[in-house]
Amino acid sequence: MTGPRFTDLVACLPATVPFVGPETQERARGRPFRARLGANESLFGPSPRAVAAMQEAAREAWKYGDSTNHDLREALAADLGVAPENVMIGEGIDGLLGYLVRMLVEPGDPVVTSAGAYPTFNYHVAGFGGALQMVPFADDHEDPDALIDRARAVGAKLVYLSNPNNPMGSWHPAARVQAMIEAVPEGTLMVLDEAYIEFAPEGTAPPIDPHDPRVIRFRTFSKAHGLAGARVGYAIGAAPLIAAFDKVRNHFGMCRISQAGALASLGDRAWLAQVCAQVAAAHDRIEAIARDNGLVALPSATNFVTVDCGGDGALARAVLAGLAERDVFVRMPGVAPMNRCIRISAGPEDQLDVLAAALPEALAAARDAAAR
Repeated sequence: MTGPRFTDLVACLPATVPFVGPETQERARGRPFRARLGANESLFGPSPRAVAAMQEAAREAWKYGDSTNHDLREALAADLGVAPENVMIGEGIDGLLGYLVRMLVEPGDPVVTSAGAYPTFNYHVAGFGGALQMVPFADDHEDPDALIDRARAVGAKLVYLSNPNNPMGSWHPAARVQAMIEAVPEGTLMVLDEAYIEFAPEGTAPPIDPHDPRVIRFRTFSKAHGLAGARVGYAIGAAPLIAAFDKVRNHFGMCRISQAGALASLGDRAWLAQVCAQVAAAHDRIEAIARDNGLVALPSATNFVTVDCGGDGALARAVLAGLAERDVFVRMPGVAPMNRCIRISAGPEDQLDVLAAALPEALAAARDAAAR
């Protein structure tokens, strides 16, 4: 008997996922975390209107979701000032990125991103055989000029920029991003990931031109809307590109409950404003906790704060491990020199109180180990 005959590409890929989730870590540890501050979820939860809509939709969970996502697509188009033909709904930004890469990247095609940027994008590119080209960050920011230069040099199919950025929380003003769009080489598509845009200062997002074929933008209900577990993202782009998603997407990938929750959340502006205010307050608290421990919190336009531990990657990893031992889940960037930092999600006071108590002990233990 023979086993499955994998493609050559799949046979050579490691069986992995971009992130090790907190649940996986909790099972390995044998106990839960007291503070879940590592996944950039909204610890402030979804809109009560979204919860009510999902509870009602659960009564009809025996039905498939609308394969066209009609109501949510229409509502998003109206909110964005574009036509429904310029919007595609999918299973979070992650799912939509996978469809985009499948549509455009063949084995060996060059794709440009930043070293240390969102790893799920890289996961999809590798899964379809693309050749990743990495550009370093510059002063804890992704470098638009270097990304465009590399895309032009290699003839990239895609060039990826997140604005605001994960994992550093940094951002570029709209004019800088628009200049990057204007500089996209012929034959390259710019992938603009705006997952955290609701938290960013005014003037961060360039105006949406729904007819521009050079860029596709991605946004999500996972962050500010507090629906990470519902898996709802959307893409905004030129109509011919958006239509091409229908060639490859899972047409019943969106469940009715998620569709209903996202639609209700979109209409609850007061809740969104309240969450953004709570995130801003959490920024201040995390910055104070960092300062009390002699650390520096980097400016952030996201729902997390990246904190410089004042050493190298080994020190930051030791701090991370020390926090985990004290039941605090955070993450850290994976590429030097950003890996001198840890990344802490915004959360309510009780969660940050746990962090405030654990960080001095974890930091002292990490420094003691480094001094040996």
